[in-house]
Amino acid sequence: MAELTYRAAVARGLAQELAHDPDVVFLGEDVAAAGGVFKATPGLLDAFGPERVRDTPISEQAILGAAMGAAMNGLRPVAEIMFSDFLAVCWDIVANQIAKTRYMAAGQFTFPLVIRTANGGGLRFGAQHSQSVENWAMAVPGLKVVAPSTPADVIGLLAAAVRDPDPVLFFEHKALYPVKGEVPDGELVDRLGTARVVREGGDCTIVALAAMVPRAVAAAERLSGLGVEAAVVDLRSLVPLDVSTVLDSVARTGRLFTVEENPRLCGWGAEVVSLVAEEAYGLLAGPPVRITTPHVPLPAGELEDTVIPSVDRVTDTIAKELST
Repeated sequence: MAELTYRAAVARGLAQELAHDPDVVFLGEDVAAAGGVFKATPGLLDAFGPERVRDTPISEQAILGAAMGAAMNGLRPVAEIMFSDFLAVCWDIVANQIAKTRYMAAGQFTFPLVIRTANGGGLRFGAQHSQSVENWAMAVPGLKVVAPSTPADVIGLLAAAVRDPDPVLFFEHKALYPVKGEVPDGELVDRLGTARVVREGGDCTIVALAAMVPRAVAAAERLSGLGVEAAVVDLRSLVPLDVSTVLDSVARTGRLFTVEENPRLCGWGAEVVSLVAEEAYGLLAGPPVRITTPHVPLPAGELEDTVIPSVDRVTDTIAKELST
């Protein structure tokens, strides 16, 4: 068992998969010689060489076009898009080509590729570099969507994504890169579509993703001091979505809260609430509550902190709802 940062876990996970399968290749802007703009990929070029770890031009379309072609011809590419906001520049390739060509070609091609990208706010990068866009990908049939919250999950879920036969968008939260966590020794391979209960509790269920998971856990600890024991479910992936784990927790607690960094309109929490309402309405002792970022572009500087769900806002919202 070793303690790694989330950032170091990215490099370890990629190294594990490059070593595991010679068909795995890695490409993106400044990912090789510079070790990544977030310093998440150092050492890979030296370990695996320029044929398998490649710096690319500053062109998101070129990166994903090359990844798509590589996957169609038998490789397992991992492509990095530096900021998730930049998926907008190449969304046609993602949503109309990568996600659909296997189906339109009647299975003549497969697309075992991963698109890694730095997602989310909290680091003062501004409205065009701080968005949480995993709900964009969730809405496109043909894509799998993953967002780990711990270093161990980074490695295990990245391995599962690389080994999966379908295209996977792998969202790494920028604010989590320096966070440390215990990581087991040896090869780690997890399974997509499996949520995890990271805190048990009988009074309410909090469902969270990525950077909102540690905030949900911190809020649950504060609520415990107020006599409220909250269960916290880390979804880990949105597609496939582990509805069973959420329903099992709601069956025990009777209350549901979602904590998401997405803007409120059409966030993933709306889908979770909808599924629970459809499949387990009779289990709810009160209305589901979504704790979200408002439907606004993220403001600059410290104002950013006022819109992204905080530990205080999560705690206060749940305490108020449960007291009424």
